[in-house]
Amino acid sequence: MPTETFEFQVEARQLLQLMIHSVYSNKDVFLRELVSNASDALDKLRLAALRDDSLDADTSDPHIEIDINQEARTLTVRDNGIGMSYEEVGELIGTIANSGTAAFLKDLKEAQDSEGAGAEGLIGQFGVGFYSGFMVADEMTLVTRRAGEDKGTRWSSRGEGTYTLESVEDAPQGTSVTLHLKPADPDNQLHDYTSTWKIKEIVKRYSDFITWPIRFFPKAGEGEETPEAETLNSMKALWARSRDEVSDDEYHELYKHVSHDWRDPLETIRLQAEGTFEYQALLFLPEHAPHDLFTRDFRRGLQLYVKRVLIMDDCEALLPPYLRFVKGVVDAQDLSLNVSREILQQDRHIRMIQRRLTKKILSSVKEMKTNDADKYATFWREFGAVLKEGLLGDGDNRDAILAVASFASTHAEDEPTTLQEYLERMKDGQDDIYYMTGESRQSIVNSPHMEAFAARGVEVLILTDPVDEVWVDAVGEFEGKRLRSVAKGEIDLAAEDGEEADEEREKRTESYAGLLAWMKEQLEEDVKDVRLSTRLTVSPACVVSDAHDLTPALEQMYRAMGQEVPVTKRILELNPSHPLVESLNQAYQEEREDRTGLAETAELLHGLAVLAEGGQPKEPTRFVKLVTERLERTLG
Repeated sequence: MPTETFEFQVEARQLLQLMIHSVYSNKDVFLRELVSNASDALDKLRLAALRDDSLDADTSDPHIEIDINQEARTLTVRDNGIGMSYEEVGELIGTIANSGTAAFLKDLKEAQDSEGAGAEGLIGQFGVGFYSGFMVADEMTLVTRRAGEDKGTRWSSRGEGTYTLESVEDAPQGTSVTLHLKPADPDNQLHDYTSTWKIKEIVKRYSDFITWPIRFFPKAGEGEETPEAETLNSMKALWARSRDEVSDDEYHELYKHVSHDWRDPLETIRLQAEGTFEYQALLFLPEHAPHDLFTRDFRRGLQLYVKRVLIMDDCEALLPPYLRFVKGVVDAQDLSLNVSREILQQDRHIRMIQRRLTKKILSSVKEMKTNDADKYATFWREFGAVLKEGLLGDGDNRDAILAVASFASTHAEDEPTTLQEYLERMKDGQDDIYYMTGESRQSIVNSPHMEAFAARGVEVLILTDPVDEVWVDAVGEFEGKRLRSVAKGEIDLAAEDGEEADEEREKRTESYAGLLAWMKEQLEEDVKDVRLSTRLTVSPACVVSDAHDLTPALEQMYRAMGQEVPVTKRILELNPSHPLVESLNQAYQEEREDRTGLAETAELLHGLAVLAEGGQPKEPTRFVKLVTERLERTLG
C-alpha cells in the first residue's frame, strides 16, 4: 500500500499548536505519557491473551524499552504489547474526540488563567498524551503491528497539520515511537533528553511503579562490548509495600497514572484484608469532579489485579455506582485470571470486596469530616450530589451516607449543617425536619412557601441538587423525625405553636368558604383544590403539591428520562390576611350577579402564584393580556 497523507482534524491541529509552542513549563511529562501508553498496551495484550487462547502473540517477555541516539538526537519508546492496526492508527492517532478536545482546551484556558498551575498535567486527563511528544520533538514516527496480524503500520508527522500512513512488512509486534528531538534549551525548560541521567530521573519520578520492566540500553563506547539493558523501575506494586516505604509523591503518581488526572488526589485510602480471602486495595478520592461524571459515557471502575496481574482495567463490580468517582486498584489473591464481567457481577468474593470497600470509603469520609473540615468541604462540594444517589439504592449504608452528608440551611448562609445538628437546634414542639427543593438558594429563600418559617425562625434545609427531589421521599425520616417539604401538604406552624385558637380559625374558614368553593370551580382545569394558607405571611397566594404527589421538578425529571407521568393538579392556597385576598372575598360577596371580572382576578392570582415558584402560566399570552388590561384600567 502506498504512503497516504491525511490532514488532522481542526481540534487536533489546535492541540498540536499548543504542544509545539510549548505552553507547558514541565516538558518532562511527555516521557511519562509515552511510557504510560506502552504500559497500557502491555496490559491489553495480557488481557487479550487470557481471553483468547488462539491469539497468535508473543507474551514471553513483555517489557518497555527506551533507546537514545545522541548523534541523531532521537529518543525511542518501544513496547511489545497489543499494537495497532492500520485503521486503529488513523482513528486513535489522527483524530481526537471533539468533546474531549473541547473540554481539554477549556480546562487549559482555566489553568492558564489561574497562573498556569498544573497545566502540564492536563495532557493525560483527556487521553491525548501521545501528542505531548511534540513539546520536545520536531518530528514523530510511530511503527506498530497489532498482535495476531501480519502487516504493520508506519505513522509520521512533523506536527504541521498533516500526517502520513503506510503499511510495512517487517514491523515487530507492539509499538515504537521515535522522537526527533529539538535542540536543548534550558532557559525554556527544554532539557537534553538524550542524557542518560535525565531519562533515569524522569522514569524514577513518574513511572517507578509501572508493572512491566522499563529497560534502558546504554550506548557502548568504541571497542567496548554492548552493555546489558538496565531496568529503570522497581516494578514493586505500591499497594504491596508498607505505608512507611512509600512516599506521598509515589502515591500521587500512581493516582495520576490510573486516573489520568493532573492534580494530586484529595485523599489516599489503603486497605488490606487477610484470612480466608485476601486482597489489597489502594483507593483515591479525587480533588475535583471530572467534567463527565453525570454522563452515561462516564468510565467508572477500579483496576482489578489477581496476584499482581491486571485482569480488568475498569471493574465496575468493585464499587456501587454512587462511588464511581473513586479511583484506584484492587489486588485479589484467590480469583481466577480468566474471569468475565458477567461472572464478576455474581462472584461472592467480589460482592464481599464491594461491601468492605464501600464501608471503608464512607468511614474515611467521616474521619475527614471530623478531622479536616476544609478537606471535607472540598469533597462534599465536588461529590456530595453523586454520593446522595446512594440514599436511593443502598439501604445497608444509608445511615453511613446520612452521617457524612451536609446540607445548606437557613440557619447560616455559608455553613452547611448535618441532620444531627439540625435536630439539636429544633424548636420545642417541632416534630418534623423541614426542607425545600429548588434550583438555587436564592429562589428557595425568596419562595412564598418559606414566609411563615422565616417569620417564626424555623430552620429549613435548602436542597438544590436534582437528586434531592428523590432521596428525601426514599429516606422519609431521620432519628424518628419525618422529613417534610414546606411546599407539600398542609402546614400550620401557628397551630403547632398554639398561637391560634380553634374558634378563630373556624370563623375565618367560614367567612371564606363561598369564595374558595367558587374559585375551585373557576379553576378546576388547573387546580385540585383552593384553600386558605397557613404558610403565607407576605404573598397573596401560592401553589403547593398534595402530600403524596410528585413535585413539578420531579415530573419534569421523569419526562426527561423518557417516562410518561400524568400531569398532577396542584393546590392553590390563599393568604387570608393579604389585602388583595380580603378585597377579593369582599367583592365576591357583593357581586352576586356578574362575576366575570372576579373570574379574571382569580385566574391572575393563580398565574402569579405559579410565577412566584418559578413556573409558567398555562397560557402565557392570555396571562399577559389580562395583566395589561388591568394596568390600563388602573392608569386610566
